[in-house]
Amino acid sequence: MTTLRAGVAGAGVFGGYHARKYAEADGVKLVGIYDRGTGRAETLAELIGAPCFLADQWDAFIDGLDVLTIAAPAMAHASLAVKALEKGVHVYVEKPIAASVQEAEAILAAGRDAGKVVACGHQERIVFQEMGLFSTPQKPTRVEAVRQGPWTGRSDDVSVVLDLMIHDLDLALALAGTEATAVKAKGRSVESALSDDTRADITFDGGMTAHFHASRVAEGRARSMKLIYPSGELEIDFMNRTFENSTGFDLNPHFSETARGRDPLGASVADFLAAVRGDKPRPAVTGEEAARALMLALAVDQAAGT
Repeated sequence: MTTLRAGVAGAGVFGGYHARKYAEADGVKLVGIYDRGTGRAETLAELIGAPCFLADQWDAFIDGLDVLTIAAPAMAHASLAVKALEKGVHVYVEKPIAASVQEAEAILAAGRDAGKVVACGHQERIVFQEMGLFSTPQKPTRVEAVRQGPWTGRSDDVSVVLDLMIHDLDLALALAGTEATAVKAKGRSVESALSDDTRADITFDGGMTAHFHASRVAEGRARSMKLIYPSGELEIDFMNRTFENSTGFDLNPHFSETARGRDPLGASVADFLAAVRGDKPRPAVTGEEAARALMLALAVDQAAGT
């Protein structure tokens, strides 16, 4: 197996997660961690045992890589991804793939031009795969999702829709297999200049309807989804990793005990590396799929006036 040289751009919480996944992966060498000089890169690099690269060392950093995870603030995703792809480096971008449709399109174009893999970190897809939800005999007619938590100050460069709701928007798009035809939303700003609490009602081509509520200023944490099918309902608790099922579908109640279900991020990174090596036809979530989720998230923000 050829050793892939990996790097991580962004030394925050998710940068640390990705650095550890690369450090633990077979056939991968973590070459370095890049950050724009906040001091976090030095700390993370020391913990992981990898070199640290600061703002003025980008060229030295990227020239030594085969694969790169981008876990920097969303506003920096496009510039970092495009520069990496132009250097011939495969990229895994944490969600959202970018902050605008134009930036997402620039990433996809750079990936096509370079012939490199572009993946995105919508890890809840792995959870649904392990449950068996993408192979059910029916599609849901209704989706209801809640994703909320207290204010942390993280990811305040984007709205709560691009920060949290986008996970559920991606899942709904994957379940529906169609595009949204109508979007209504209301949002409010509390701690940041952008919406921190948003509710959205969306209709999809084919008739599926959905209600989403995302908040990063809630008193407590919740991550849940209800799927209503002609044959029954499925209620998923993402935090406790359990579900209640009256649909009759043969879903896996032990999904959280499978290797991929226990570690969705690790599975997503492994799929990315397998796609880079040519062992899989695609990563868990492609750049094109991530761009669709971004477009819908931006449509929610626009409908909410935020």
